[in-house]
Amino acid sequence: QDQRQVTVSVLYWKIPSMADVNIHAKAKSGAATEASLERPLVADSITELIGKTPMLRLPAKINDTHASILLKMESENPMASVKDRLAISIIQNAEKDGLIRPGDTLIEATSGNTGVALAQVGAALGYKVVICMPETMSLERRALIRIFGARLVLTPAKLGVKGSIAAGNRIHEQTERSYLTRQFETEYNAKVHRETTGPEVWAQTQGKVDVFLAGAGTGGTITGVTQYLKAQNPAIRSVVVEPKESQVLKGEAHSPHKIQGIGPGFKPDVIDLSIIDEILPVSSDDAIDMSRRLAAEVGIFGGFSAGAAVAAALAVAKREESAGKTIVAVLPSFGERYLSTALYASITEEVKNQAVEEPDQVNA
Repeated sequence: QDQRQVTVSVLYWKIPSMADVNIHAKAKSGAATEASLERPLVADSITELIGKTPMLRLPAKINDTHASILLKMESENPMASVKDRLAISIIQNAEKDGLIRPGDTLIEATSGNTGVALAQVGAALGYKVVICMPETMSLERRALIRIFGARLVLTPAKLGVKGSIAAGNRIHEQTERSYLTRQFETEYNAKVHRETTGPEVWAQTQGKVDVFLAGAGTGGTITGVTQYLKAQNPAIRSVVVEPKESQVLKGEAHSPHKIQGIGPGFKPDVIDLSIIDEILPVSSDDAIDMSRRLAAEVGIFGGFSAGAAVAAALAVAKREESAGKTIVAVLPSFGERYLSTALYASITEEVKNQAVEEPDQVNA
């Protein structure tokens, strides 16, 4: 027994903030379950490092409310976004269900991060990948997809993600041994968040979470996590964020917006609005402003949807009934993926054209 304990201590590490703490979640039935936050010390595949992401308390410099805001740092996944979870879930579950095998071609329509994740996981597990995305998506996302050897198809901006879906369907019809991963429809989407992200949130907060908040791209994160959390405590409130310019979940018409990663312009089949308590709109300008503040003021580097999530979390936290409550918000992706976009393009251009200074002429 002692030897087994030593072996475990050698093979695994725990997220530092959770070290030496035994965290157990009490399920609604009363049975105890344990949400593991362990990662292998040495992994055999990059896919083993997906999930089990850390949580960060939003500093008081940004959060001037009487509520606690905790950020689920999905940017800490191998390809720096929450979509890593979706990619591994699709491939592993489709393999298990006999729908695909290595060597097949996976086809996805995406605004970017799912494409990057599928390209990486596909490369690791032996799949060909074709990604269709609107031409407005960032250069960084496009380049990453190609770096992993996937084919990239750009569709007209005016058609939105629907145009990319149509292109993917056409390629599927012409390609033998191909599989449409269908992130907006697949049951594997919410499933991975119900089985991993939700239990992680419950464990990291030790069950003391009052509000869970996430943006809606496919709706998989908000749906899966909400399903898990409400099974533990039905009183937990679930808040989904969508662009103010495109409040489709509220039944309004789609309009263009700048918050890449959420607000695809239609209601995805994956999202279950019946279990969500509130739909909270955030404008593109507010999302961009908050993303920039997070980086410049507290060193948290996220994309457009990270800014939207924090802006929404602060709006909830400022309500009188939120005093003393704990709000968990998902930061979906890392900011470096957006350097060429409206989020950071001005700074990128500034440093690109910055003059060179001779060392003996530099002044304080």
